[in-house]
Amino acid sequence: MPQPFRVEFVPGVTPDKWLRVWAQRLPDSPLEAVPVEDADALDHLREGAASMVLLRLPVDREGLHVIPLYEEVPVVVVSKEHVVSAVDEVDVADLADEVLMQDPASVPEWTAVAGPEALERATAMPHMTTKQAVSVVASGSGVVVVPMSVARLHHRKDVVHRPVTGVAPSRVGLAWRADDEDPRIEDFIGIVRGRTERSTRGGADASPKADPAAKAGRRETSPDRSQRSTPRRGQPAGRKGAPRGGASRRRGRR
Repeated sequence: MPQPFRVEFVPGVTPDKWLRVWAQRLPDSPLEAVPVEDADALDHLREGAASMVLLRLPVDREGLHVIPLYEEVPVVVVSKEHVVSAVDEVDVADLADEVLMQDPASVPEWTAVAGPEALERATAMPHMTTKQAVSVVASGSGVVVVPMSVARLHHRKDVVHRPVTGVAPSRVGLAWRADDEDPRIEDFIGIVRGRTERSTRGGADASPKADPAAKAGRRETSPDRSQRSTPRRGQPAGRKGAPRGGASRRRGRR
């Protein structure tokens, strides 16, 4: 048996659908999917502990290939008794006087609007894991701003989460080392990108160095079908007269 192909993923990311497709297509190629903390994801990748990592962007891309995959809505986690629990969503400016139970640098939009006292207290907070921070929030002290999937992962009966406007969405991407030539990397990329089993690897979409943003740009600039309605040679540009001709033929058949 070959060595398992190791893919790590940060909290909130659920690769289950890709793992199922891998198991169906490559039953003789074992894949090891392992959760990893956000702070350790890049180190594990660069050290060779993992071949690929599903992580949150942006990251230092030196020596790496990175494919952006999708975005997540940011939410604020508060205690069940907090005033925010009574609304459908909240703007980040409305959290200016709340104490952030995480590194303020992780939510620069909050840092830009935070009151002096709240910012000072947040900066002085000891480092906590997300689970620990949510436990503190449950007691009524402070708030946490995280991607929705992370809030769901750490959900408790004594906290709620609400979407936050004014905060950039969280982006998830797939990263691997630029010098890693393991062919299984390309297999996993194909599955993540939704290529069928019969798709060839030789096309532009199959290249691990292909820029998905550039491909998206090409799709967006392609002319729409509605804009390519040039009449064929020998056909009139308009349709006036067609109903009368058609009507007269129908009357003739009667």
